[in-house]
Amino acid sequence: MEAMGVIDVLHKKLAFLSGGKDRRSGLILSIPLGADQTNMEELGDTLDYLLSIPSDKCKARGFTVIVDGRRSQWNTVKTVVLMLQNVIPAEVSLVCVVKPDEFWDKKVTHFCFWKEKDRLGFEVILVSANKLTRYIEPSQLTDDFGGTLDYDHGDWLSKRQVFEKFTKESTSLLDELSVINDGDKSAPLDKSPTLLLPSLDPETVLQAGHELLSELQQRRFNVAEGAGPGGGGGGGQGAPTWRPMEEELLAQPQVMKLLDSLREKYTRYQEVCRQRNKRSQIHDVHAKVMQVVTWLQGPGAELLKTHQAIGDSMRAAQALQQKHEEIESQHSEWFAVYVELNQQIGVLLGSAGGGGADDEQEDAEELKALRQQLSDVCYQQAALLENRQNVLQAAHTFHAATQELSQQLDALLGMLCADVAPTDAAQIQHNLKVLEEKLQSVEAGLATLRQKGALLLERAEDGDAAGERGDDNARHVHDVVDDMQMRKQRCEDMVDVRRLKMLQMVQLFKCEEDALQAVDWLCELLDALLKTHVRLGEDARQTQVLMDKHRKFVDVAQGTYDYGRQLLQATVVLCQSLRCATRSSGDTLPRLNRVWKQFGAGADERQRRLQLALAFHRRAEAVLEDERAEAESLDEVDASAKALLDRLATPVVFPDGSEQHFGGADTAAESDFVRERLLLVEERRLRLQEAEAVAGGPRPREEAQRPLRVIGEEDPDERTPDE
Repeated sequence: MEAMGVIDVLHKKLAFLSGGKDRRSGLILSIPLGADQTNMEELGDTLDYLLSIPSDKCKARGFTVIVDGRRSQWNTVKTVVLMLQNVIPAEVSLVCVVKPDEFWDKKVTHFCFWKEKDRLGFEVILVSANKLTRYIEPSQLTDDFGGTLDYDHGDWLSKRQVFEKFTKESTSLLDELSVINDGDKSAPLDKSPTLLLPSLDPETVLQAGHELLSELQQRRFNVAEGAGPGGGGGGGQGAPTWRPMEEELLAQPQVMKLLDSLREKYTRYQEVCRQRNKRSQIHDVHAKVMQVVTWLQGPGAELLKTHQAIGDSMRAAQALQQKHEEIESQHSEWFAVYVELNQQIGVLLGSAGGGGADDEQEDAEELKALRQQLSDVCYQQAALLENRQNVLQAAHTFHAATQELSQQLDALLGMLCADVAPTDAAQIQHNLKVLEEKLQSVEAGLATLRQKGALLLERAEDGDAAGERGDDNARHVHDVVDDMQMRKQRCEDMVDVRRLKMLQMVQLFKCEEDALQAVDWLCELLDALLKTHVRLGEDARQTQVLMDKHRKFVDVAQGTYDYGRQLLQATVVLCQSLRCATRSSGDTLPRLNRVWKQFGAGADERQRRLQLALAFHRRAEAVLEDERAEAESLDEVDASAKALLDRLATPVVFPDGSEQHFGGADTAAESDFVRERLLLVEERRLRLQEAEAVAGGPRPREEAQRPLRVIGEEDPDERTPDE
């Protein structure tokens, strides 16, 4: 049964197979009933056609029939259900009647289906559209029933017509080709009558079949890709509108079988046609092959032998390449003939062997010998052309590397010949870095040149460039490399001298900078000495610790001064070596000496103050700890305290006559502490006097009338040891 016989009925879409499957892998047959009365005869024709498509294996799995009665009357639905019993009673597994939301009397409908259940042979259920997914997966339902399965009835029907048309035409063409091929076997090739032509173009039919098969395979692949293992899933954006069901439904194996048979018959038909003109083609091929071989082995080979030079510059190499391109152009015309002949021979050999006669075997041997001869000559000449091209390319790159290296050497030599007048160490280091980079570039360029030269000589030897021309080429390459090596060596010697000079200049600037830094450090130490080194300690132990720290502090300053002197001496030596005048020779050294003398004066003053403080603390501690201190000891404490306080009030006098006080407020605090300590000593003096008065009677008038001195007040009767 063909679709064209019932095409008008099929267009009405009274029933359709969407490609969906139930949970038992059975096909889903949909019957959408409309509001108008359904023509049962047309519905029967539609069902007969649809049921003729699946295979027996597919039918054996059973059908799930969806009767969409949402817009129809109950009597029509019942008639359709009963009709299924007559059309496909054995294949129906389940009938799902989609009912409207508010329609039909439930008792009547259930009663009727229950009453007919045993006679029908299949189960009938009433279900709402939104509950149909309880029985069938949404991916297997079309959008009419709330599913995601894409189905276009018009597209499906169009593809079905294409399939049936191809089946009909291919079957007819196979019969005609069989008649033509079988009739040609009985007649000799040279006496065969005019070959009959088939009524249909085999190429057109094959093309239609391939397009149909490609369409089926592509659509099936796309659906499988989107649906997953279950075979379901709706089409998203870009998905096909027509969904194939499976091999049984599409008859894909049938299309492939027809195509295979048609190709086989058509190949035999083409072979019969080819055998008629093969002999004439062989003679033409033989003549053309001899013509190509003669030119390649004669004028072509002579052209290559007379052009073996590599040139002595890039311009010469480019001129040789242009000449070689002209030679290649001449060869290309003959190579094009070779390609054409090779294709013709391949076609003739491919068509041989169909008849199995001795002359065909002889023709095949002749064609193979011609092809082998032609291929050997052409490949040999092409290899010579390619090798010559490689030699010219290697020569061009060699001359380019030579030119680049020569420019690098010129630039390096120009830099070496220029005077060096840097302003600071950073500029010298930058110039030194640039010099080293240029030297490295030259070394890399020379290595590249050697590599390119070796490659050029190797390719020239492979090209069989022997004789005087080959020797001249090798000699030229070696001379160029040796010349560049000598130029590089001269530049390296000059670079060594320039590098040493620049490194000395860097060292000179570094010494000057470090000398200035040493002066700055010494100034900072002097500033710290005058502003922060004021504390004298609260007892002898603390004062001794401060004296030790002061000695270390002075040692640091001495090291800084010595370091600066050494740097300045180094600048003098470097300047003599470089024959230049240092910028710091007239300023840094006097400044360094001046700061050092100021630091020495401050350090000496600090040392004397600490010594006086240590003497004061030791005497005061001895007096305060001795319960029977003598008057002389107390007088010594007073004298040392007075000497210390006088020293603290005295400024530091630098060698240039300038003065500066220590500390300021911190020095005053230290003076107050000394006075407080002296007050304790005076209190001890009073206690001793009172004790002596009690023990030995009244004191002498002078001692009794001696008042308690104010802390820091000068006693005219007392003199310090220094005074």
